[in-house]
Amino acid sequence: MRHSPFFDPLSPAHFFFTTAPQPCPYFNDRVERRVVTELVGHDSQALHDQLTRSGFRRSHGTAYAQACPSCTQCISIRIRAREFSCSRSQQRIVKRNRELIASEVSAVANEEQFILFEAYQTSRHSGGDMETMEFSDYKSLVEENNVDTALIEFRHNDRLIACIIIDKISDGFSAVYSFFDMEFESRRSLGTYMILWLIEHTKALELDYVYLGFWINECRKMSYKKNFQPFDCFLSGSWIHHEDMGVDEKSINL
Repeated sequence: MRHSPFFDPLSPAHFFFTTAPQPCPYFNDRVERRVVTELVGHDSQALHDQLTRSGFRRSHGTAYAQACPSCTQCISIRIRAREFSCSRSQQRIVKRNRELIASEVSAVANEEQFILFEAYQTSRHSGGDMETMEFSDYKSLVEENNVDTALIEFRHNDRLIACIIIDKISDGFSAVYSFFDMEFESRRSLGTYMILWLIEHTKALELDYVYLGFWINECRKMSYKKNFQPFDCFLSGSWIHHEDMGVDEKSINL
C-alpha cells in the first residue's frame, strides 16, 4: 500500500510527515521512505490502536508505514489467532518448551533483560546498529512510548532466556521486538515459540489477531512470518486473506 503523508484515521489535524530517502535495511540496492507520526497526547493509545489496524508499525514513540517510491515488498501482516492451529513442526516446538514459565511484566527495563538483549545482538546481529546499544538505549526501546506496552519474560529454572515486547491492541496484540538466549535457540526455536505462545495467549483472551509487523517474502530474515497461517496482509487499504494472495509463490506482484 502507498500510504499518503496526509492519511489520518482519527483526526485531520494530526500531523504525518514523510522521511527523506534512506538506505533500505533489507535490500542493498534500494532506498526506503516512511510515513511517520508521533504518538503523543491524550489520544495516543486510540491513535496507535487505529494505526496498527491500518498497517502501521510502532517504533519508540512514533508509528510508521513504508512509503518507498519504487518498492512494495514490505507488507503488514497479522495472524488470525482464533483460526490458527499448529503445524506438526510447531507442535514439536511447543512440546520442547512446555516447561518454560512465561510471565507478563511491566514495560520497565532492567539489567537482567539488558544482559540477555546485549548477548543476543552480539550473537545474532553482529555488526548491526543495535549491537552498540547501551542500557539507556535499551531503556528507551522498552519505555519510550505512550501506549499500553508490556514484556513477556520466559524462564527456564528461574533463568531468563527469552523476552518479547508487546503492545496491547483492542483486537489483539502487536509483537514489537523479541530477543533470546542463543545457547537455547538451536534446540528450542525460541523466536518461533514466543510467537506461538502469543497466539495461544490471544486465543485465551478471546481476541482476534497477532500483528507481526512487516512481512518481506524476498528477504530471508523476514519471510518466516508466512509460516503462521492463516494470516491477513494489508494491501490497498484493507486486510486480505493470505489464500487470496498466492503466498507460496516466490514473489508477489502487488
